[in-house]
Amino acid sequence: MAIYTRTGDKGETSVIGGRVGKDDVRVEAYGTIDELNCFVGQAHSLMEEEVFADVREQLLEIQHELFDCGSDLAYVKLGEGQYQVKPEMAARLEGWIDSLQAENPALERFILPGGSPLSAVLHVCRTVCRRAERRAVTLGRSADINPEAVIYLNRLSDYFFALARTVNTRAGIADVEYVRSKKVFRN
Repeated sequence: MAIYTRTGDKGETSVIGGRVGKDDVRVEAYGTIDELNCFVGQAHSLMEEEVFADVREQLLEIQHELFDCGSDLAYVKLGEGQYQVKPEMAARLEGWIDSLQAENPALERFILPGGSPLSAVLHVCRTVCRRAERRAVTLGRSADINPEAVIYLNRLSDYFFALARTVNTRAGIADVEYVRSKKVFRN
């Protein structure tokens, strides 16, 4: 089976329910989610199994949910009963965030992305996730979308922030504080 179809050679692509330009806001939204999924896969592959068994399972689940989220955004017309992203998915992320945060030292100032290479990749996940969220919000201004997809992406970026810090904590690497920052977080 050939993986090329030649149907996109003139700058259009198929979405569920029609065809649109490859630069359509819908394609930008689910394409950014696809990009995020690749970085999540990279982070997963860099994690030592013994140290990160708990979060490796979480990341694998997140990869499946990112496909669900992209699918919800790929529909031109989607009935509410067909949505794959559900409120309980964001609620579960909140539980994971709380568990991760319990491992992390108190935060007083903004931090710079980085520390360990794995933490740096997770910060890339965080920023790409924020972009995916912005693209989904833009799409939602002109089309009906599953509002839970936006909520999920918002919570997911918080998860990546917490996980990036936890990765550093487990490695014994301190977060690098932004030296020009005043104390902005209260404990």
